[in-house]
Amino acid sequence: MTDVVVVGSGIAGLTAALHAAEKGCHVTVVTKGAVADTNTRWAQGGVAAVTAEDDTVDSHIADTLTAGGGLNDPVAVRTLVTEGPDRIAELVRRGVAFDRAADGDFARGLEAAHARPRVLHAGGDATGAAIQAALGSAVRASAVDVREHTLLRDLVVEAGRVVGIDVETDGHRRRLRADAVILATGGAGQLYAHTTNPASATGDGIAAAVRAGAAVADLEFVQFHPTALAVGAPFLVSEAVRGDGATLIDDAGRRFAFDAHPDGELAPRDVVARANADAMARQDGRPVRLDATSIGAERLAQRFPTIDAAVRARGLDWSREPIPVTPAAHYLMGGVVTDLDGRTTVPGLYAVGETARTGVHGANRLASNSLLEGAVFGARAGDAAATDTAWPRIAAPAPIPLPLVAAATNAPAFSRTALQELMWEHAGLVRDEAGLRRAAGVLAAWAADPRPRPVEDAALLLVAQHVVAASLARTDSVGAHFRSDDSPAVASLPAPEALAC
Repeated sequence: MTDVVVVGSGIAGLTAALHAAEKGCHVTVVTKGAVADTNTRWAQGGVAAVTAEDDTVDSHIADTLTAGGGLNDPVAVRTLVTEGPDRIAELVRRGVAFDRAADGDFARGLEAAHARPRVLHAGGDATGAAIQAALGSAVRASAVDVREHTLLRDLVVEAGRVVGIDVETDGHRRRLRADAVILATGGAGQLYAHTTNPASATGDGIAAAVRAGAAVADLEFVQFHPTALAVGAPFLVSEAVRGDGATLIDDAGRRFAFDAHPDGELAPRDVVARANADAMARQDGRPVRLDATSIGAERLAQRFPTIDAAVRARGLDWSREPIPVTPAAHYLMGGVVTDLDGRTTVPGLYAVGETARTGVHGANRLASNSLLEGAVFGARAGDAAATDTAWPRIAAPAPIPLPLVAAATNAPAFSRTALQELMWEHAGLVRDEAGLRRAAGVLAAWAADPRPRPVEDAALLLVAQHVVAASLARTDSVGAHFRSDDSPAVASLPAPEALAC
């Protein structure tokens, strides 16, 4: 029997685990929190898929390629879109109750950058929670062995092949041997001072893959969401709220987004995020405000129940007054390079979901394609792990070495907060050569310190170095990567097609 270890318990990891188990593998899921402590759980918008008669695969493909700035892998995109409907059907079979219209068909939302309404949602804005609950129940009811509160310390590599993982549970370390390891640890939002990601998004899987010699790519492409609540713990306020009529205003009550783009609040996500940051800078860093008062209390509670509850839990009444928001790191388009079945450049190692760089997102992710990617490529990796014998050669872009910069002599003492502030200032929404080199020098100084660090901090430091290296190497602005020293046009994609992704 093939032993498969899956690290991570979001949509990608649990889908991979279920597919491998259903093909006869002995599967162990390792997750450093509880099973439900994932990015998937917090996904609000929905899942994009072609399920309507008046929609087409080619239309979804075109929208995905446009959002990605032409840097997507077209074969990966076609795989994502053509297999999407089957994965939706699978989610329904596993218990996901997508919202339905009056005729019993799926209720489909139209999100920015999609030519057709194709975004399925559950519980209004609680799609991720519904998916997480259904897949968690399916795994619990299966023969999959689930180990919660178990931290990935490193991959075990022998003779050039990954043969297991080293983990830690309650301070006790042990080794789990495996024929295949599937990394599904999510992204690295905790690189930044402001993020919509949970505290667990520390890039553990990406860092472990780098240490094992796996190729990574596209790490310069970090998507920043324009509107995270600036009160209490960061919480995403979906751009669907702006689609319903909410506006962004500064301290003077002025709608400043039109200064950056003729589409104002519905301009491309990266444009709005930078406009927010600029407005905040003009008012001494105070958050801008999202004005949803015109939508009304009843509609806000009915259409956005999760957001409504989060806003009110912070003592705010957004039906009566604008709420403070800030841009925040949201999604990492790059990651561990894989083929269409999740195989990395290191035999025995697979990667799926936000951990992976499949090529589907290019320079910027299309709205609601992330959950779809987890379902499609999670399934493919689980199937492959159960049947693979020989390991094919996996094509990967040329590696980007860490920059040859001197370690900063005036680097502040290392802390996670210091790293997050450094990345936010110099490798965040707006980047330039000087700032990136400053970041590289400080990161080099921290990395030269031989004292051991906690696993998560070490992972963040390593991933930060590679994000900065990739950002230095790409001197032009494209998608989510914006270089102020490139002097690009206001938006690199036509406004009607490049809307928020």
